[in-house]
Amino acid sequence: MTLVPFEDALARLLQGATPVEGTETVAVGEAGGRVLSADLLARRTQPAFDASAMDGYAIRSADLADLPTGLRVVGESAAGHAFSGEVSSGEAVRIFTGAPLPPGADAVVIQENTERPSETIVRVLEPVEPGANIRRAGNDFRSGEALFPAGLRLTPAACALAASGGYGRLAVRRRVRVAIAATGDELVPPGVDPGPSQTVASNTLAIAMIVRAAGGTVIDLGIVPDRRAALADAIAQAQAAETDILVTVGGASVGDHDLVGPTLKEAGASLDFWRVAMRPGKPLMAGSLGPMRILGLPGNPASSLVTAELFLRPSVEALSGMPSTERRRRGVLGADVKANDKRTDFLRARIEQSEGGGPARVVPLARQDSSLLSIFAQADALLLRPAHAPAAVAGDPCEYVLLTIG
Repeated sequence: MTLVPFEDALARLLQGATPVEGTETVAVGEAGGRVLSADLLARRTQPAFDASAMDGYAIRSADLADLPTGLRVVGESAAGHAFSGEVSSGEAVRIFTGAPLPPGADAVVIQENTERPSETIVRVLEPVEPGANIRRAGNDFRSGEALFPAGLRLTPAACALAASGGYGRLAVRRRVRVAIAATGDELVPPGVDPGPSQTVASNTLAIAMIVRAAGGTVIDLGIVPDRRAALADAIAQAQAAETDILVTVGGASVGDHDLVGPTLKEAGASLDFWRVAMRPGKPLMAGSLGPMRILGLPGNPASSLVTAELFLRPSVEALSGMPSTERRRRGVLGADVKANDKRTDFLRARIEQSEGGGPARVVPLARQDSSLLSIFAQADALLLRPAHAPAAVAGDPCEYVLLTIG
């Protein structure tokens, strides 16, 4: 079977990835990372009143024709405790940052530009213009103004703005449901001592974290033995859970025990491509079964995690209805690299910030075997080497992909 070029495979995977249907309402404090399902309009005005931007005194600027000027202090305005009266000529009100500006005042003189010879008198030493040190009502936003468009992924600051705009709960798109199945007779769950021919199913744990970082929710199908009946049952479980993406890990190659592809076909799935011109991750499978998308990831640790970063994460983001997180960056090589063959290489690498604010240095790790999880754990990026790229030396420009952290 012909290898599909990496960029072509990614484009085919994301083609037609429209946002999932369905919304839910969550508390604004729990909405971080979720995607808004509708435009958000402010329900109130912020600030709701003219407020002081500084600690000082609310005054009438016309009273400062001759300086220094002594004014009679008639009260105080603090946040949550407005002055109840009105500022008349020759008067001042002690005021604090965020407090309502009392009627009659048209400026705030900062306390550093005053003297307080007595409890009842303040002496103003510097002039102020009308409107000085005042935050006008609606300076941040006004009732009815657009705060955010639908499709925005909510950041902590966006949630704070929504709360300030009058929202206690927000309508968001439901999370993309991703079912993950680890396949193989050799696998045991984390925390279980593997037997002589066994190994720990650690890949799916990391893949689940990548899904959650992209905004999805995980349906854990557990470990599936190398038997067609067991695989068929896992596929049926994923369908029953109305899964958006079924991810299988392992069993996607061409060996006698690699049964994922044949079992999917028996279940009625159509495969769009199988085997991609990339390293690691060549035995990648993609297709669909009804509305459920399918990604068959390789079983080697580096292969499964690289393909999850490059294919699964953007798929979850696309189905969530948000722009794919742009994690490709430009930098310079931190070491020499040899010429590449017909496959796109993704070398596990470390990022070193250059002195003086220059481009980041991308240093490929010394060992790149796809079975080495210890090497992958040291990486924070993938150095992208295009197919047929010539040899390059340290300092040459390069492209890299940031890995999921946390």
